[in-house]
Amino acid sequence: MRIHILGICGTFMGGLAALARDDGHEVSGADHNVYPPMSTQLAELGIELTEGYDQPLPDPPPDLVLIGNALSRGNPAVETVLDSDVPYTSGPRWLGENYLRDRLVLAVAGTHGKTTTSSMLAWILEHAGLRPGFLIGGIPVNFGRSARGGDDVFVVEADEYDTAFFDKRAKFVHYRPRIAVLNNLEYDHADIYPDLASIQTQFHHLVRTVPGRGHIIHNQGDSALREVLQRGIWSQACGFGLADQEADWQVQLLEPAGRRLQFSQAGELVAELEWSLTGQHNALNALASVAAAVAAGVAPENAVAALAEFQGVKRRMELLADIEGIRVYDDFAHHPTAIRLTLEGLRRSIGGGRILVALEPASNTMRAGHHLTDLAPALAPADLVWLKTSPAIDWDPQDVLGRMAGGGRARSRIDNLLEDLEQEARPGDHIVFMSNRGFEGASRRLIEALKSR
Repeated sequence: MRIHILGICGTFMGGLAALARDDGHEVSGADHNVYPPMSTQLAELGIELTEGYDQPLPDPPPDLVLIGNALSRGNPAVETVLDSDVPYTSGPRWLGENYLRDRLVLAVAGTHGKTTTSSMLAWILEHAGLRPGFLIGGIPVNFGRSARGGDDVFVVEADEYDTAFFDKRAKFVHYRPRIAVLNNLEYDHADIYPDLASIQTQFHHLVRTVPGRGHIIHNQGDSALREVLQRGIWSQACGFGLADQEADWQVQLLEPAGRRLQFSQAGELVAELEWSLTGQHNALNALASVAAAVAAGVAPENAVAALAEFQGVKRRMELLADIEGIRVYDDFAHHPTAIRLTLEGLRRSIGGGRILVALEPASNTMRAGHHLTDLAPALAPADLVWLKTSPAIDWDPQDVLGRMAGGGRARSRIDNLLEDLEQEARPGDHIVFMSNRGFEGASRRLIEALKSR
């Protein structure tokens, strides 16, 4: 079958492209926003990519078009598909019908940590010899790709964003998991949902799809998730949390940075872990992945042991370079809570070293200013902050920068931001680029500048 994918450079749709290509389909696609790591993955797979949406459909016409949720009516490519009578569907529906129906599906949902937890879970199952299929909204370093077909078990990052312009349900209602991980829940996606309650309704729709013999692994300390489960639960429920919380699964940080962890189940010690990741948030991600893997049949001690070999995810505090003691990171930041947890973890890890942050508020929610009061406190662990401004931002950057003790600067042009960073950077600094988009290749450009100075 010839499949054409609109929005192919999104992490989800790019993953679908990889699955379809592995399954023997002829795959092509188009997108208007092309940047690594997804563009690199598509090139390595030999998938034909057209930049821009104003091009005609491939000739001969595809047998099926998959339309990403970033496209809406009025988009030239969407109008071309509708006028052509070529069959089309959404990515989540295609995934559910073609890959998930006859498999043991493990779905990871939540506002934060979906990608990292899904990657950990897939690696645990791989380490256990199950060869899972997976579709993850990032590229796990252990696998080097965001998706593959696998055998009888499938891990899917379960996003609550809407499915397509013609299907406004959350993506994850198409997945029908046997095991569902509910990591956490905060207000997000302001362009889709008016309030937290509307997102909670979508999460309860996911809960309703888990069979009675299935498992719901939920964050015991998250009040919004507790409210979701109070609406009704018909599956086996298993809570996870920190050592001071009453939960079926517990994790204890044995040192402040979180590089040594202790896991317990039902009050009994399971195993200890030394690994490369840091932070309380990653400890909870690890705990959730272990609990889900055990529900799928992996021995608890083996699940923990696998994480010692977990290498992280691209663009999740990914260390890109260390140039004469200046360390440059790339982080997929989309919400103040994620920013705060990431920077707090880095601060605990490095102690008194300087943290310099370049932030591009690129998500629809952040650009609209819905979390404005939380942004300055989230950036507090940083010593200096640069905000990349744009006409799409509906707030004054000084409303954030003016409330920061360390100070900060707003820059509308990447060139000026990079000039500032290059002049400021000195050995011992940790420079973090935070964006859920491409940031105009800023991290790569800074690395090149630092190497040549």
